Amino acid sequence: MLVAKSEQSIGAAALGGGNPAASPDPSHAAPILDVRGLSISFRGRDGITHVTRDVSFQVAPGERVGVVGESGCGKSVTGLSLLRLLPERTAIINGEIRFDGCDLMSMKPKEIRKIRGRDISMIFQEPMTALDPVFTVGQQLIETLRTHYPMPFAEARDRSVQALRDVGIPSPEQRIDEYPHQFSGGMRQRVMIAMALICKPKLIIADEPTTALDVTVQAQIIDLLKELSENTGTALLFITHDLGVVAETCSRMITMYAGEVVESSPVDDVLRRPGHPYTSGLLRSLPRLSDRGGRLPFIPGRVPSPHAMPEGCRYQERCAHAGAGCDRYQQMVEISEGRHARCHKAADLELEGAVT
Repeated sequence: MLVAKSEQSIGAAALGGGNPAASPDPSHAAPILDVRGLSISFRGRDGITHVTRDVSFQVAPGERVGVVGESGCGKSVTGLSLLRLLPERTAIINGEIRFDGCDLMSMKPKEIRKIRGRDISMIFQEPMTALDPVFTVGQQLIETLRTHYPMPFAEARDRSVQALRDVGIPSPEQRIDEYPHQFSGGMRQRVMIAMALICKPKLIIADEPTTALDVTVQAQIIDLLKELSENTGTALLFITHDLGVVAETCSRMITMYAGEVVESSPVDDVLRRPGHPYTSGLLRSLPRLSDRGGRLPFIPGRVPSPHAMPEGCRYQERCAHAGAGCDRYQQMVEISEGRHARCHKAADLELEGAVT
């Protein structure tokens, strides 16, 4: 069922049916989020470990951007760094993060707390650990709202009930007084989405919000996020390893590998002709119903450890196109308008995508 859905989603997106026209063209709108040269390291007993390097991307108002890559590529740590949620004692963050004209990197903790939950919200991967088990979902929703918008308790409760109703939770008047453990996994994720949306943020960072859910609930949550983004104009940064979700939900895809952004392209373009060999490998690895009984393509090797990153292109040891020049640091090069890849051969490669 999951295979069929992913293949159908990717096919629909490539034919123009998967990417809503509501998503704006970032070239015609000033970015609400502008990340430049973001590098993240951690202090440890063995010294400093470099996790990401020179991560740069933009998100326009109302745009839905997917961030994909294998586990360990730096997707989640990048998302956490945008809200300064990494431990300050061990994390070293360099670069520039600008949100709606404000420099988040220079803000004091008290100032950044005013933005968290109000202007930028985050949906975490596992709602059972993100929600406090000793408070009702209503208490947590009301606290989120009143922290940023002082208002009478009764008004905050009414708005919290409406928020639960908006995300499809039945009988919200009763369920608002229940605890997280009384909700199913899908309903807890809906509570997290309600909490992320209750202050009407300009940007939502969704960190693999459907990973722990079954296929049916996954589809419901994805449709819900897509619908809410279209109706409210909220920008969405969708961190996931599910390319079918990106094809169905997002207008642009950012591929990360070994702590670097290796490609940034419109979803329809990258599905037809990816610009980086790693993106092509991810797309070719998707199971297809038409290939039943055949050998599933895969990417050999694994993501290198942050303690043993190769010189030059970090993907070269797994790349079938590696050759002269790959031992040098790779810059992001423009393939065509709106399309960039971190590969000096990108303009000359004819790489296989998910559709023809």
